[in-house]
Amino acid sequence: MKIHRAIAAAVGLLTLPLLALPASAAELKVFESNALKSVMDQLGPQFEKATENKLVPTVGTTAELRAMIEKGDTFDVAIFTKSALDDLAKQGKVAAAPLVSVARVGIGVAVRKGAAKPDVSTVEAFKQTLLKAASVGYVKQTPTAANMKVVYEKLGIAEQMQPKIKLLDVVVSEAVSKGDVEIGLTQISEIVPYPTVELAGPLPAEIQTNTVFGAGVAAATKSHDAAAALVKFLTSPPAAAALKAGGMDPG
Repeated sequence: MKIHRAIAAAVGLLTLPLLALPASAAELKVFESNALKSVMDQLGPQFEKATENKLVPTVGTTAELRAMIEKGDTFDVAIFTKSALDDLAKQGKVAAAPLVSVARVGIGVAVRKGAAKPDVSTVEAFKQTLLKAASVGYVKQTPTAANMKVVYEKLGIAEQMQPKIKLLDVVVSEAVSKGDVEIGLTQISEIVPYPTVELAGPLPAEIQTNTVFGAGVAAATKSHDAAAALVKFLTSPPAAAALKAGGMDPG
């Protein structure tokens, strides 16, 4: 896929001086958001090769991963919404440093590959697209779900949308590609890398909400240096290029 080639080219810029080899390799348990999975699938092996550390990812929604941390599950690095990381830092579960913003991403409209792309170029066009759709799906307990509730109210279509909404337990792009929903709403970075769906467009600027994703180190990690190196890597130029290719705005 073009997206993977672009990411591969970006991470190919990684050099060993950026990530000094550790005295001994560490195994890092990484809790990562669905929104960053595709990018981490590309960046993770590059980090492992450069540092000899091994990443063991657990992928899910921010709500799922946060709940795991709050109930005591062990981890070394968390990569999900910055607001959740900040809250966990206040609880003493995530270290105050390094705790960084990694990327920003808005909500996009996904349709099955080959299907006619709906008009989402203006607020009114997006509104009409929603009203005409047979079904609209997004994952429950996510920033998108919370934001769309506000958007429906703002557009005055909350009542009309209720029968169309499907709250999903699977990645939105998978549900769209299988035909489970006609239109999927999710972070753009969860649409761009999937070959079976297409991005019809982002939400219009007037109703768009960007989510900031960050990375932090577990306060109780026994591999602080290795974990901190991964967080630092996610703010490096090669990582920024990969994030951009994956549909996110770095920083």
